[in-house]
Amino acid sequence: MTDESSSPGLDPRGDAPRNREEEVHRLHRWESSAAADRRGGDIRRHTDVSTSAGLDIATRPDPAAPLTSVAQSGATGRATTSGPGRARRRRRRGWSTRLLGAAGVLGLLLTWEIVPRVGLVNERFMPPASEAIGGLVTNFGLTDFWVAVFDTMHAWALGMVIAVTMATALGFIIGSSTFLRRFTNSTIEFLRPVPSVALIPLAVLLFGVGIESSLMLIVYACFWQVLIQVLYGVADVDSVAMNTARSYGLGPMARMRHVTFPTALPYIMTGVRLAAAVALILAVTAQLIIGTPGLGAEISRAQSGGNYVSMYALVLATGLLGVLINLVMRMIERKVLSWHSSVRTEVAA
Repeated sequence: MTDESSSPGLDPRGDAPRNREEEVHRLHRWESSAAADRRGGDIRRHTDVSTSAGLDIATRPDPAAPLTSVAQSGATGRATTSGPGRARRRRRRGWSTRLLGAAGVLGLLLTWEIVPRVGLVNERFMPPASEAIGGLVTNFGLTDFWVAVFDTMHAWALGMVIAVTMATALGFIIGSSTFLRRFTNSTIEFLRPVPSVALIPLAVLLFGVGIESSLMLIVYACFWQVLIQVLYGVADVDSVAMNTARSYGLGPMARMRHVTFPTALPYIMTGVRLAAAVALILAVTAQLIIGTPGLGAEISRAQSGGNYVSMYALVLATGLLGVLINLVMRMIERKVLSWHSSVRTEVAA
């Protein structure tokens, strides 16, 4: 009669527990050696069912805990989901970026304050930053200043609407036709590099010193920014998606709405954001040189009258307008493209 206790693998005090411990230690060593190949410290890894089961039994800290393997929850058995921790790191990175930006602005203002104080430049022609900021605060209480701001923003808004509308419509028309793309390519590449300020004499001859001259320069400069982006966006449409839309019987307008426009929209928003900054530059430049009403004309008037504190205060005002426009355009872009991967990645970062 055979002694059942002598059968290998049946006695709990025999070799089975020892073999099981060796297997668990071997799997732990395998897990540690594989850690060097994992990217970014992410210890999550696909494992087969048998490996997960073998690891779970030996390393689970609580028998009532969910079945998660070491590869999924870490060698210590603790959860390694990085949601809250990663969110905290993102917030810290966001705050550190803002603090660095604020430090850069303060450094610039401090340098501006010190340079005329120590006599590196004539304080009469470049007053310290504190005086310019004081002049800007004083301008906030003047009606003429806000009238100039309104004139500048009025020219900016009109030029943006005209340029974006024309460039978007022509971009879709040209981009949808291979013949038109080839036919207009040389003309676009010839006209696009022409600086808008070179058209100032022509604008004055055609429209005088009215707002029309400023609009001509703004529209010309912004038109190319948006048009090029629209052409790139239309060219980026997936041919498989377009052929699928055709196979489902969608007409040209339906394909434009459901396939081409969603693909080109991120490009359009990029062009609009770039054009917004260019439009402000051209609006102030046209007012500065031509003399149309606005902040540029006020800067020229202050410079001619020797009121340099007011001149620098108005320059600071144009800079603040540029920052405000950029923030607003980025906010609109994030709202419009909330479904797009680029914006989701930017928000997450």
